[in-house]
Amino acid sequence: MPSIHTIGVLGAGQMGNGIAHVAAQAGYEVLLHDIDRAIVERALETIGANMAREVNRGKIDEAARTAALARIRGETALEALGTAELVIEAAPENPALKADLYARLAPHLKADSILASNTSSISITWLGAQTPFPERVVGMHFFNPVPVMELVELIRGMATSDATHAAVRTVAERMGRRPVESRDAPGFIANRILVPMLNEAIFALHEGVGGVADIDAAIRLGLRHPMGPLTLADYIGLDTLLAIARVLHEGLGDPKYRPCPLLVRLVDAGWLGVKSGRGFYDYGTDPPTPAL
Repeated sequence: MPSIHTIGVLGAGQMGNGIAHVAAQAGYEVLLHDIDRAIVERALETIGANMAREVNRGKIDEAARTAALARIRGETALEALGTAELVIEAAPENPALKADLYARLAPHLKADSILASNTSSISITWLGAQTPFPERVVGMHFFNPVPVMELVELIRGMATSDATHAAVRTVAERMGRRPVESRDAPGFIANRILVPMLNEAIFALHEGVGGVADIDAAIRLGLRHPMGPLTLADYIGLDTLLAIARVLHEGLGDPKYRPCPLLVRLVDAGWLGVKSGRGFYDYGTDPPTPAL
């Protein structure tokens, strides 16, 4: 495996810009890619604003912020990622989309570069099989918001080499993350436990056990969670939550993992949570108010 100096981040959305943020602060050169220049520019603005908040809180100084931002370059051409020793894919949780991206990216990569997926549930073995180099494909699942959350799940596919796994573990640790090892099973560790809990909270709402605010308050106050499950679902994105729930249901074949019909209807309606302005809460009010 090569020494990793440059990291490509494929996808400049919420997860991608967070990964670029921590990679640049760890001293890596970063190529942040998306198909739309406007998305890339918004991501760069978000990273700058988030680092400015870190300066205001005394976590970093202005010189560190300036140096980190200078290490990030926005790109819209896939071939630009060919100079990276590690590409971290942070595309939407859609197997067909990821497979298409891998097919178009592969010809541009170095012969020994690593492709890591930030997927939250899709099989790394399957993703690796979509490339000519499954031994250099690995799961590197960050958590949102990336600059705040320490956890990274590392997942080996059946063909992932020891060298690939060791290299991404070193990168995660240099980024200040705490890696945990997960088998290549649906949902890995965290989402295998979290998503059924969130889905059950949605079932409780769907069946009239409690209202939005009361369900959230019961879990927040009774179990000492920092936010209620319906609020958390809105922050994750209800479309992402549904995609993971479907992977669990299909991959494990157990009806207890079936997505709640209410979750399906909300996604069908385009009520995706914070990113769309409405989910279980209406984010057009301050503070947000229950929307159901």
